[in-house]
Amino acid sequence: MSTAIAKPSVPAPDIVRCAYMEIVVTDLAASRAFYVDLLGLHVTEEDENTIYLRSLEEFIHHNLVLRKGPVAAVAAFAYRVKSPAEVDAAEAYYQELGCRTERRKGGFTKGIGDSVRVEDPLGFPYEFFYDAEHVERLTQRYDLYSAGELVRLDHFNQVTPDVPRGRKYLEDLGFRVSEDIQDSDGVTYAVWMHRKQTVHDTALTGGDGPRMHHVAFATHEKHNIIQICDKMGALRMSDRIERGPGRHGVSNAFYLYILDPDNHRIEIYTQDYYTGDPDNPTITWDVHDNQRRDWWGNPVVPSWYSEASPVLDLDGNVQPLTLREDRSEMAVTVGADGFSYTREPGEERGFKLGTQL
Repeated sequence: MSTAIAKPSVPAPDIVRCAYMEIVVTDLAASRAFYVDLLGLHVTEEDENTIYLRSLEEFIHHNLVLRKGPVAAVAAFAYRVKSPAEVDAAEAYYQELGCRTERRKGGFTKGIGDSVRVEDPLGFPYEFFYDAEHVERLTQRYDLYSAGELVRLDHFNQVTPDVPRGRKYLEDLGFRVSEDIQDSDGVTYAVWMHRKQTVHDTALTGGDGPRMHHVAFATHEKHNIIQICDKMGALRMSDRIERGPGRHGVSNAFYLYILDPDNHRIEIYTQDYYTGDPDNPTITWDVHDNQRRDWWGNPVVPSWYSEASPVLDLDGNVQPLTLREDRSEMAVTVGADGFSYTREPGEERGFKLGTQL
């Protein structure tokens, strides 16, 4: 049984949103071709070792940093906080938690100012910052707009062996739960948590961790995602499509999962819903419901459950994995024990709550 993470006595930092991810790639040219030439992310600046990318609607320096290195991994899950004082709050919060912290007034990446990075209680490299260089927001640069345009960074997804423990820690940090997956005993298998007014800024998925399951960028419409599939097919890159396109049950979003040259998983995501009201209800899914992962009932490929990117500590070393004690959901593509349903027992085909479907 894992030890619960005690809530610090000092206030949690006021987090605005997920802001950027820094990933290490082994072939910078191949990664540039994937993220810029294929997906159309916009280059803010670059040098021989690093590329800073942003989505169409972003006004801060970057949403994604590609840094050349020997091992493909994630160096930072970065969140923007509400004011410069909240960087101080983040540092104090994690120091009271007993976590390792590192503060850089000049930032850890170009375009970002005073920041603190931490090795959080789950083993993830989190960053908190406020100061950021502003760049041109490309919203009305229709001359640059592509058919599969990525418009926003939407969320992270993290793999951790003890989702209930991680859920409490993130709730203490100020995240709110939009949706979760539970069994009949109330055990949480996965949870979607937000600071901005969408379904999630990050999610926790059960498995050996800490690892990064995926980073997600949003499009305006689902036809943008179809265009990305068509483009990948035309370029003979369909083998890099891991899952989808499809419609999630959780979040209601239309999705596509693809793999970059280092097998970092990218989700392209659109059409989730507003969660900003203080009494926004939490939606709980049965772990055996076949539509929770895919609304159309398509099976999930085993790699989506078992494979993910390693994460780094503050020294740049790969964090060791803690094995998940209950590995059942990683071994199957349906419910936690291998059994799933589309209609609950006794529910007539095509009918639900008295309404013909």
